[in-house]
Amino acid sequence: MKIKVSITLFLGMIAVILGALGSHALKEVISPEQLESFTIGVRYQMTHVLLLMVVLLTSYFEEGIKLTSFWLTFVGILLFSGSIYLLNLQQLLGMKLSFLGPVTPIGGLFLITNWGFLALKAFKR
Repeated sequence: MKIKVSITLFLGMIAVILGALGSHALKEVISPEQLESFTIGVRYQMTHVLLLMVVLLTSYFEEGIKLTSFWLTFVGILLFSGSIYLLNLQQLLGMKLSFLGPVTPIGGLFLITNWGFLALKAFKR
C-alpha cells in the first residue's frame, strides 16, 4: 500500500510541476492551443491523483479493488496525460511524436474503465 500511495503522491507532484511549467515557461514557446491541451493533461492527471488518493486511503473498498483501481488509473494517466504532454512538446523537444495521437484515447479508456469499475463495485456493495 505504501508504494501505491507514494507513486500517487509523486504523480501529484509532477502534475503541480507541469502545471507551473505550463503557466510560466511554456506560454512563451508553444501555441495557445497547445498550451490549452497541455493544461487539460495536467487537469486530468491531478483529478485522477485525487480520485486515487480517496480510493487508496479510505476503507470503503477492499484491497483487490484498490489494486485494480491503482493500475487502471496509473496506466490511464501515463497514456492519456503523458501522450498529451509529449504531443504538445514535440516541436520543442525536436522529436516527431505524432504516432502518440492514438495513445491518448486509449489512456482515456483506462480512466473511464476505472470510474466504471469503481461505480460497479460501489453499487454491488
